[in-house]
Amino acid sequence: MAARRERREVTRPGSTVRALLWTAGSAVLPGIAHLRTGRRAAGWTLLGLFAALVAAGAAAAVLLGGDLARSAHYAVQGRWLFTASAVAFGVAVLWMTVVVHSWVITRPASAGRAARFSGGVVVLAICLAIATPAAAVMRTAYTAYDTLTSVFGADALGEPHDAANPWAGRERVNVLLLGGDSGSNRYGMRTDSMMVASIDVEYGDVVLVGLPRNLENTPFPEGTALAEAYPPPGNFTDLLNEVYQAVAEDPERLAVDPDATDPAADTLKDVIGGITGLELDYYALVDMKGFEGLIDAIGGIDVHIDEPIPYGQEGAVLEAGDQHLDGNEALWYGRSRVNSDDYARMGRQGCLIKYVAEQADPATVLTGFQDLAGATKRTLRTDIPQSKLPAFIELADLVADEGDMRTMQLSPPQVDTAYPDWAEIRRLVAEAVEEQETAQEEPSGGSDDVTPEPSPSAQESPEPSPGAEGSTGSTEWQDYTGLPDPSPTTPGRQVGDDATSLDALCP
Repeated sequence: MAARRERREVTRPGSTVRALLWTAGSAVLPGIAHLRTGRRAAGWTLLGLFAALVAAGAAAAVLLGGDLARSAHYAVQGRWLFTASAVAFGVAVLWMTVVVHSWVITRPASAGRAARFSGGVVVLAICLAIATPAAAVMRTAYTAYDTLTSVFGADALGEPHDAANPWAGRERVNVLLLGGDSGSNRYGMRTDSMMVASIDVEYGDVVLVGLPRNLENTPFPEGTALAEAYPPPGNFTDLLNEVYQAVAEDPERLAVDPDATDPAADTLKDVIGGITGLELDYYALVDMKGFEGLIDAIGGIDVHIDEPIPYGQEGAVLEAGDQHLDGNEALWYGRSRVNSDDYARMGRQGCLIKYVAEQADPATVLTGFQDLAGATKRTLRTDIPQSKLPAFIELADLVADEGDMRTMQLSPPQVDTAYPDWAEIRRLVAEAVEEQETAQEEPSGGSDDVTPEPSPSAQESPEPSPGAEGSTGSTEWQDYTGLPDPSPTTPGRQVGDDATSLDALCP
């Protein structure tokens, strides 16, 4: 026994410096220090495990193939987040154990106290270098899991999720997008931004239906508490953007489902579904006071501004031209009504959705993930369940790569906001969706074959035909406004029954 121990001692490096070099080498190639000291079985086992780990990492890289959408598909599933955390923790602990043991078996037996102490400090530094990336992985996984569980809920009872058929055979999924305008200087929340995104799950085409905040005499679905509380002919006397707050103040009496996570948003989903004639599947509510944090977290956005947009309390202006906006500036781009109106603002909000969808750089999102997750928790409310997130990520990727985005703004002259023709609104929406689906069926259809028209504000405004009276020789916009401009000069005005490409509205 003594002779065997002596042979092992002989195999140790002859100095503390050499021992530290072999220990550091074991952090890069685990097992080499064990081979150096004659522990061949342990050394080859560690090298084999390291090779297997490298092979697994390479296989994962090949599987994902740089596909960030596929990576995100796994990243929004709790079991994969837990797996990533467990693997990171286990690998880090095992790696640090190998490093420490490498130092123990390589340090000279005759080393003095000072050499042992300095060597221990170096080994500790090596262990910290190994632990730091593992801690980052675990922190990111926890943050993602915490955000997912905070923002997204479980599947509704009786609606099991089928990963192979996430949309249950439906051709389109409809999501209500709400922008809540709350603040410390005002009571409650008004949904000043209301859009319905009708998304074709096969082609990725989208019709955005923008609803004015100032629609009056809002009808409520028959048999609901709201319909009983506000029966016709008087109906709801406030504007459409006040429905959310009315329900939020008394959810037990007015909400469709008082037990919903956000009863007011859940109820508004039914109300706007009835207005548009679309069956709304989910809602997503962004509180505008936290919106700028979301934009900052993705690095800002590039926009084109046709006319200067005043904003803020101190006379600041977003200048015309191509601009890169930070979160605060993007917030005002979507909110400002100075020298414009609700409909111009609606148009800019549609453009914001287009710009964010096009420009959300995955690399920037990853580097600012902690900020993005924090802003999402503070800002976003939705009834989209966690189980649907992988399908939504794939759908968003399809929309960005192949989809045609069009908008139907329910604004004058198509819609009289004071006395809306609800049947006509449903017809306009249905025709916009049908027109997009018809284009998909045509052999030459598809977004790649559509040449977007230039932005209305980028066109020259010819004078109306001399002597034109009424509708003769004049445009619908001229008939409506009595102005010489043949079309509106802001992207929020809808003229004509056809939904307009966002590429045309948002240069």
